[in-house]
Parts: sequence; C-alpha cells; structure tokens
Amino acid sequence: MGKRDVQILFLLFFFFWLGVFLFIMEGRGSAVNTPASRPVTRRSKSYGRSCVEAPSYFWQTPGHLTVLKIPTSREAAKSQLITNKVDPEHIALLVKNEWKLSYVTPLHHFRHTQLKSYSKHLAAFIVAEKQRGVAVEVGLEVGFKVTFTAVLGLAETDEDAETVFIQIQSKPVFAAAADAPKVVWRGWLTCVNGDPEYLRSLPPDFVSLPLFCTSGPESLTTLVKSWFERAFDCNFGSLALNSTTLNWLAALWTGCHPTCNIRYLKLAWSLPTQPPLDVSYTVNPQDAWELWNSIHPEENAVPDDKIDIKEVQSFINGLETHFFRHFKIYLSAGTLVKVSTALGSAHLDGKIKIGNSDYITTLLTLLTESALLRMPT
Repeated sequence: MGKRDVQILFLLFFFFWLGVFLFIMEGRGSAVNTPASRPVTRRSKSYGRSCVEAPSYFWQTPGHLTVLKIPTSREAAKSQLITNKVDPEHIALLVKNEWKLSYVTPLHHFRHTQLKSYSKHLAAFIVAEKQRGVAVEVGLEVGFKVTFTAVLGLAETDEDAETVFIQIQSKPVFAAAADAPKVVWRGWLTCVNGDPEYLRSLPPDFVSLPLFCTSGPESLTTLVKSWFERAFDCNFGSLALNSTTLNWLAALWTGCHPTCNIRYLKLAWSLPTQPPLDVSYTVNPQDAWELWNSIHPEENAVPDDKIDIKEVQSFINGLETHFFRHFKIYLSAGTLVKVSTALGSAHLDGKIKIGNSDYITTLLTLLTESALLRMPT
C-alpha cells in the first residue's frame, strides 16, 4: 500500500467519524423541540401558564395569510330587539358608557369554559403587580375582585366568538364591612360579523375577539392588557377611527330616523388653520334624513338593502355644501372628528358611546371590521 493510499484511507476515516458526530449532535438538538426561529420566552410568574414556553407566533399561522379587504358597500342599519336574544342586564352594561377602543390579535388557547379561572388569575396578577410597586389609580383598597362573564347572543354568525365582559371591583380600606365593593373598571372583547374567510383561516387553538372596549383608569387597562398578552400570546394596539368610518356611521344612523327618532345629527370638524379651527355642526334630523333619502330612496329599499360608499360620500358632500352656503367655510378642507346622534357617538381618537341597543349590531359590525383591518400585517 503506497503513501497516497494511506492518505486517502485516513481522509475517509476522518469524514466518516465527523458525520457520526454531527448526526449525534443534531439528534440532541431536536429533542428540545425548539426551532431556532422559536426562542423560549421566560417569565417570572405564569398566572395560569407554564413559566417556560415558546410563544405562539400567530403571525406564522394561516390566519396571517388571509388578505382583508375594505368593503365598499354594506347593509343598511336594521332595528332589532336585541334583548330578545341577549340578557337585558348584560346589554345595560354596554349602553350609555363611553368606551375607549383597542384592537387585539387572536387569543391562543382562550376558552370560554375557563372564565371563572381567568377571573382568579387576573385578580392575582393585579394584586401582585400592585405589591411590586405598579401604580393603580383607584385609591387605597384591600383587594380586587375580577369577574369574567360571557355575553351570549351578540354573535351574528357561526364564526363569531361570543362576547366576554370583564369587571373589576375594589373595596376601600376604610369602608364599612357592609359596604359593597365599588366597580372601578369595565371592559369587553367582542366579534360581530367578523370577516368569515379570515376567521375560518385561523387554527383551531386561536379565538378572535378583535375589538376591545374599556372604561376606567388607564393604569388598570394597561394591567389587564399585560395579563392577556402573557396568558394568551396576543398583542393590543390603540384603535383610532378614520373619517371614512365616521362618514359611514353618519349615513347609517341618519337612515334609521324614520323607524327610530335620532333626535339630532351632530358633526364636528377640525380645520387646519392657524390657530386650528374646530367646527360643530348640528343638523335637524328630518332635514338630514331627507337629504339621505334623496341619495338612497327608501321606497327603492329591498330586504337585503345595500348602501354604497359613493352614496355615503354624496351625503357628507351635501352636508358640507349646505354649510358652505351659509358660512363660506370649506369643511372638506378639514377632518371629520366626531359624529353623534341619539343612537350613539364616535370620535376619531377611538372613543364610542352606545345610546340605543336596538342598533348595536350595526355599530359593532363596523367596529369589528375596523379592528381586524387595523391589526399589524
């Protein structure tokens, strides 16, 4: 055997054992079941979940691949006696209050059957964070009571998840023993007429309740969001409304006037002048409806009556033109920031108030759509 043959055998022997070594190391790495792209997230406290677990990475699920389209038409608002299918006490919790809007990405492993357990975990989380020094703007209190409640009946389709209402109560240190705890915060997550293609594309272990409405101290809102993010690997973001959404509400609510007196149509614009000019414009409800009826005649309505965005734009343009005739101010140069009627109100900064439960489905459908479209892509 020559010197060259020895060198070849040595190289073959070396690469054989190198392959064996790499195979063994690969096997050890795969036993951890944590791909390099899925780093382990460590948490100091679980509050109901494992302290060491991989994040869900919702954005890698099929739901992320569904493209949501902005509708150019929608059904006219229809009155329905919502208390026939939703507990009147639950509806009473939703109306009259002003709500601050947020969007929330799908919740991982959220279960409506575990609401009682979630109540305990969220209460424990708030107490723990307060003991850690986190400011909670509700004064001196001895503890918190959290209640999760399923609001059954608001869902409009099989794909919609049922609404969940959350209430936080506290009792002041110096309160009498007989004094009842005081409600310090309310919030609810909902999905009404959510995009069916998007909802069906979600994996089975995700629940989509994209619209989050809150009323109470911002410090408590922050804690509630933090707990949800830890417990269900979701993300929250502020939900500001745009002028197009406000235009839709102005038209939809005005169209309800013949069946439910809207009492007034109030619109507010902000004009980019120096200094900025805020314009408040109150329209007689009958005049507003007659303008709307000239654009979308009631006598031509069919059972599945659809309203087109062009009709909405014509309605707003008509109101702006009427204002210009009287005050020589071009409202179209500014931004519509608020719309209100007796049925409800909505502000550009993401604040809404529900004034009449009979048309709550119309409002929540539009807001659910806004929340889904606002989520990061």
